[in-house]
Amino acid sequence: MPYMTLARIVVFVFGLVAVYLTMMSTIRTFVLPRSTTDRLTRKVFLTTRWLFNLRTSLYASYEGRDAIMALYAPVSLLVLLLVWLCCVLAGYTAMFWAIGVGSWRVAFSTSGSSLLTLGFAPLVDLPTTLVAFSEAIIGLVLVALLIAYLPTMYSAFARREAAVTLLEVRAGSPPSAVEMLGRFHRIQGFDRLLHVWTTWEAWFADISESHTSLAALAFFRSPQPRHSWVTASGAVLDAAALYASTIDAPRDAQAELCVRAGYVALRSIADLYNIHYPTNPKPEDPISITRAEYDAAYDRLSTAGLPLKPNRDQCWRDFMGWRVNYDHVLLALARLTMAPPAPWSSDRMYVAVELSPAPHPIELPPSA
Repeated sequence: MPYMTLARIVVFVFGLVAVYLTMMSTIRTFVLPRSTTDRLTRKVFLTTRWLFNLRTSLYASYEGRDAIMALYAPVSLLVLLLVWLCCVLAGYTAMFWAIGVGSWRVAFSTSGSSLLTLGFAPLVDLPTTLVAFSEAIIGLVLVALLIAYLPTMYSAFARREAAVTLLEVRAGSPPSAVEMLGRFHRIQGFDRLLHVWTTWEAWFADISESHTSLAALAFFRSPQPRHSWVTASGAVLDAAALYASTIDAPRDAQAELCVRAGYVALRSIADLYNIHYPTNPKPEDPISITRAEYDAAYDRLSTAGLPLKPNRDQCWRDFMGWRVNYDHVLLALARLTMAPPAPWSSDRMYVAVELSPAPHPIELPPSA
């Protein structure tokens, strides 16, 4: 009898800890308004991603893979809710058995009746009633949090996608930094670039907040298969870097602030997914853009009639100094989200670049 009493205490504590850890996972995922990781949530998303990767490997075309991956984030969220409910069900099953409701089968039925508020299991005494009520409250809270979480997520998603869609008018599809600068030059709109840099600086600040507090948001794909928040980020950052390093025009501090806002945002999102990047990159560190690719872009801009700085070597060094701040995280996020093909970002997301592995302190980019 003393052994059974000790065993029931241990089982009750085990069930209580399981429920506590599940609720902490819920709070970190849905409630805590800051960048944080949760092991249970991470494992659910990684397992679901592995299954989706198996499915996408059967498709040769990007369109086929994109159609499958469009379901990844929504399915993962629903699976996560089911996992939480199962953990609570198991924890309370242990607690009901520990307080003596009967066999494990009866404890499981009582727990399921309480969690789903079905009410078919009899509650014979005060301890059983209190435990059942607490489980019913937790079950309702879990479902209510998911329901409240979705509108917030879709609101942030709509803000993000509005800017991504508008970028097609300015930078083409897929978005290209060279095309973006060329279009603004053709319409004699270089003076309007100030508004673009300001708008995208605010956009980067928004995704830095939303994509770190709502971790699943990074995996919600654009309605158009060829659109992506990652490739849009790359096009705008490259356009600002080219403007600051290569275009022969008065220095625009807002373009440089846009680059800084962009790489700070991408780095904060990368931190959430444990993506390592060089913390203090030097302007001469290697980047995924080759000198030949830069020269081709320089020639395209020159042919289009844009005013360019005459010292091409210095322009290349200045462009490297800007690009090195976001090169690695841009490619890593393109790979993580399976972004559609786009120049200077997802088209090279498996390129190996020699990088320092340590995360965190953020340095100012070199001035052009």
